[in-house]
Amino acid sequence: MKKRFIAGATCPKCNAMDTLALTKENGVEKVTCVSCNMEMTQPAEQVEPEIRSDEQVIGVFKP
Repeated sequence: MKKRFIAGATCPKCNAMDTLALTKENGVEKVTCVSCNMEMTQPAEQVEPEIRSDEQVIGVFKP
């Protein structure tokens, strides 16, 4: 499974920076901290598209 790290993100549990990895399993996005193993999940229908004129953003993960 391919992991995408979220640059500049801080883990809400251990406060480590640049340790959050995003994966997608069966249509569900999962963010995992590789430092403390904290996990957050969100079904695809709850992912809200966010449009920014100067960036290419698919969606924003909001736990």
